[in-house]
Amino acid sequence: MGNCWFRGSLSINKVSSNAKPETPKMQSPSERDRSDECKLPSNPKEVEALRLDSSVRNPLVAFSFEDLRTVTNNFRPDSLIGGGGFGRVYKGAVVAAAGDGAEPQPVAVKVHDGDNSFQGHREWLAEVIFLGQLSHSNLVRLVGYCCEGDHRLLVYEYMPRGSVESHLFSRVMAPLSWATRMKIALGAARGLAFLHEAEKPVIYRDFKTSNILLDEEFNAKLSDFGLAKDGPVGDKSHVSTRIMGTYGYAAPEYVMTGHLTAMSDVYSYGVVLLELVTGRKSLDKSRPPREQTLADWALPMLTHKRKVMAIVDPRLAAAGGGGGELPARAVHKAAMLAYHCLNRNPKARPLMRDIVASLEPLQADDPQAAGA
Repeated sequence: MGNCWFRGSLSINKVSSNAKPETPKMQSPSERDRSDECKLPSNPKEVEALRLDSSVRNPLVAFSFEDLRTVTNNFRPDSLIGGGGFGRVYKGAVVAAAGDGAEPQPVAVKVHDGDNSFQGHREWLAEVIFLGQLSHSNLVRLVGYCCEGDHRLLVYEYMPRGSVESHLFSRVMAPLSWATRMKIALGAARGLAFLHEAEKPVIYRDFKTSNILLDEEFNAKLSDFGLAKDGPVGDKSHVSTRIMGTYGYAAPEYVMTGHLTAMSDVYSYGVVLLELVTGRKSLDKSRPPREQTLADWALPMLTHKRKVMAIVDPRLAAAGGGGGELPARAVHKAAMLAYHCLNRNPKARPLMRDIVASLEPLQADDPQAAGA
């Protein structure tokens, strides 16, 4: 890529006039994007120089590729803990603190695909920039990165419980209790609220269950900031951008126009809340046509108490409400909250801070987390 880089805002993604509906896989960059490739950093020195533009920076470790090869046992298959369109994730342990006697800490090492695409590089850079500035108990902590030759890796704190997606839809894991689901819903909401109300607001853009990770006590943390965008500033009402994200979660007005706002995240949050309540996937092609898109199928039933109880995840009967009977009143409140988040009018959706306030009374003692 050469030793060229740029000092700019956090808006890594460019606007494209020929926006197309996205698929779960990332779109290929346009020729216009490729012409800007020289603006991206190509080594740790340039990455750190770019981070100097931020007034608040978290300390990040610039790892060598050899360091990360060593801590993952040469990226052996038995160290592999996940993967997706971005690449693979391995478990390792690193000493990130200075000084003698520092203990190794478990980490997750994300290895971006080796095609060294421009889109992959700027998504990697977006994570370095955003997580290098933002710090919150409901965001996964970025420990460091590797920018060496064609190698682009990210090193995060290790989240031992994996993703919410794996717990909701895996039949080999114990079902999450109602209390645990509401704890996850609150933690994820707090993470989004923090992003939306930061000094420089951030729109997450890819909120879904696979991007919500859980620590040992089922505390939820948002991960994967590759598609995040700076929010609108001044008198601007939205950010115009290429349509990216995941079908089933993306807000309809964003899919139609490419206009992105914090309310786009709120819609996605409503879909995730529905997944927590129903145990159904946001998009499931194995179901009858009318039931394949969760939001469209469930929305008409969310205001009817009997119908809501009929679509609750049947596995909750086994998990209980966290040590007792499933709390119908709390289920109804969660369903109504999802209903408001999924309003077709973005301006009628609640703010994330109001969602947090609505979820706090629904929290209960959680034997599942306590017995972890």
